[in-house]
Amino acid sequence: MATALKDKTASSKAAVTKKRASAKAAKPKPDAKSRTKKNDKRTLVVVESPAKAKTIEKYLGRNYVVRASMGHLRDLPKSQFGIDVEHDFEPKYINIRGKGPLIKELKKEAKNAAKIYLASDPDREGEAIAWHLAHILDIDDKKECRIIFNEITKPAIEEAVKSPQPINIDRVDAQQARRMLDRIVGYKLSPLLWRKIRKGLSAGRVQSVTVKLICDREKEIEGFVSEEYWTIGLKLRKKRSKLFAAELSTVNGKKPSIGNEKDANAIAKDIERQTLKVASIRRSERKRKPAPPFNTSSMQQDAARKLGFTSRRTMAIAQNLYEGISLGKEGPVGLITYMRTDSTRISGMALDETRAFLKDKFGSSYVPSKPNVYAAGKNAQDAHEAIRPTDVKRTPDSVKEFLSPEQMKLYTLIWQRFVASQMTPAVYDTVSVSIEAGKKYQLRASGSEMKFAGFTAVYAGIESKKEKDVVLPALSEGDLLDISAILPEQHFTEPPPRYNEASLVKTLEEKEIGRPSTYAPIIETIIARGYVKRVEKQFRPTELGFVVVEMLEKYFKDIVDVGFTANLENELDEIADGKMNKNELLREFYMPFEKTLEAADEAIGHVEMPVEVSDVKCELCGRMMVIKQGRYGKFLACPGFPECRNTKPFFRDTGAKCPQCGGSIVERHTRRGLTFYGCNNYPECDFVTWDTPQEKPCDKCGSLMMKHHFKNGRALLYCTNDKCETRVNHPINKELARIKEKAEKAKADKEKKAAADKSVPDVKAAKAASKSKKKV
Repeated sequence: MATALKDKTASSKAAVTKKRASAKAAKPKPDAKSRTKKNDKRTLVVVESPAKAKTIEKYLGRNYVVRASMGHLRDLPKSQFGIDVEHDFEPKYINIRGKGPLIKELKKEAKNAAKIYLASDPDREGEAIAWHLAHILDIDDKKECRIIFNEITKPAIEEAVKSPQPINIDRVDAQQARRMLDRIVGYKLSPLLWRKIRKGLSAGRVQSVTVKLICDREKEIEGFVSEEYWTIGLKLRKKRSKLFAAELSTVNGKKPSIGNEKDANAIAKDIERQTLKVASIRRSERKRKPAPPFNTSSMQQDAARKLGFTSRRTMAIAQNLYEGISLGKEGPVGLITYMRTDSTRISGMALDETRAFLKDKFGSSYVPSKPNVYAAGKNAQDAHEAIRPTDVKRTPDSVKEFLSPEQMKLYTLIWQRFVASQMTPAVYDTVSVSIEAGKKYQLRASGSEMKFAGFTAVYAGIESKKEKDVVLPALSEGDLLDISAILPEQHFTEPPPRYNEASLVKTLEEKEIGRPSTYAPIIETIIARGYVKRVEKQFRPTELGFVVVEMLEKYFKDIVDVGFTANLENELDEIADGKMNKNELLREFYMPFEKTLEAADEAIGHVEMPVEVSDVKCELCGRMMVIKQGRYGKFLACPGFPECRNTKPFFRDTGAKCPQCGGSIVERHTRRGLTFYGCNNYPECDFVTWDTPQEKPCDKCGSLMMKHHFKNGRALLYCTNDKCETRVNHPINKELARIKEKAEKAKADKEKKAAADKSVPDVKAAKAASKSKKKV
């Protein structure tokens, strides 16, 4: 029995073994080719940002691994000059502090990679980042290791991978030369400012010129003498026709020069006695062409004018749109082309797609017979395309649900401007009517009516609003006209306006100061250093800005000379084109600069900044405290320093009185630097507002007046007393109601969330109670 059982078990084991062997034999063996494919190393692609890496990795597939360098990994040291002047301006580069773990990880990935492609941004700085990466990862920069693409789309990425190229050393040298010029000025000139004016100051090669522009404009405004002048408008009609406007154009064949009210009233009375007759009518057709697609400068200007965005904010949002936005199931998609460009060029494929889209959407009458081509600026590098949507069929409405409000606004602006740039002009019928008032006076009336919308069907143009039709009644030569009203109006000549974000960027571009990618950092730097402040979206120089510019003008004319700075930019372009050696440029700049620096150090004495005495008494020693400028803004300090070290925060008094307690309303700042206004009796009085209080009270009821600022730069004055007669049908009512509704909704959402959190059982407490019960 035992023997039979033993035999049965043995035969069962043999059957299982045989079955396993046959199954193993039936399983197909991998061929050599598939084994090799399995063990193949993947291609490493290094980009600058994680968002970009995520989008590109989706397009390239599993045979590629994409990693981000997080910008620069090597730079000149912060603690020393870092340029060996005596040895051909040899730069001393070091790995940036804090980037060690990232460098280690990239080296590890590079060691295990079959190929390495460097895919930093397609500009000079991107080329320099690729060159530094090549050094860190031990890649020969003469080999085909660099891939360049203007947009993050699947076809563009796949095409770039098919055609890698060596790193462009000329472009790297141009970026190195810019970096070293800035280092020379910053590290050599800034200590002089510390010794002569105040610690913590800095002088930059491009930022100093920008501060000078703002200071010069302020001097123009201060020295401007306003002159009075008058114009004479009229309301006319032909028998029972609608009223239309006309204006006095000539007196005895010459342009009128009316300097005071007396002369204006005398002319008005004289015109009233004359017979008015239509002398001539000139009809014509006017075409208004679309603007070119955006480059970096025009995008910053339009975003400032229409959206109220700073240059920095515009570029940050554009970077997000370029690197990729997650579009639901479609995954991350780059919505616009590269946003640092000075070109208005458009690729042939994009033009064809856009023209087909327009024909389908608007009809052939809105599509010109040939694509619209726009000339680039005289110093444009034209290395990339204009800023445009990567796919014109991705309309703003189709991606709205995936974008933040700010992203949506900027993408809409870019999409509309690009699409409009390839449309036909808007056409207007215009009429100009010359009217005789006796033999001495001639009046002018103009009318305009849209005949064909053209590009304005999509984009209003550089101006924020579309042109309004001005329709004149049917008139014929010889028609007699009746005067309904004569309206003399007083005016005063105005000084040039202070620079705002849009006009400053435009001026920097026109004067060839810096390059499109540098405008936003320039503006942020001069504000951060305290040379300039932004007041009601306009730039005003501080006392410190005037002092620094005055010193630089006296001893370092080239540093603040617009022509010299523009010429340097052109020479950097020549280095990028391989027409000039970077060391030659550095030598030409450094030698005379060093001599001037030595002479200035000996000639300049200590510059005393004007001391502004406040009305606040030091409670420790009784002296009147003075207003000082620190790294983070103004503060109150005791002039008895170092015996008395008392300091206090400084709040600028607006001159307005608190409507709740009668105290003074002062200017305050949030942790993020945003300005708001509150009562100086805080915390006893909790009055706060974002709107700017006005020193002068309401003329009608004596209540506090405020100025409300919209994001597009528009401002509205209003009385805070909602029962005041000035508030009847005032446009601020709708805006204040919207703000109140928004605040109430936010409060309700907060309370709802708090209630929901309260109702959810505390999981940790429940677990702890359960454990304690088990122990018991």
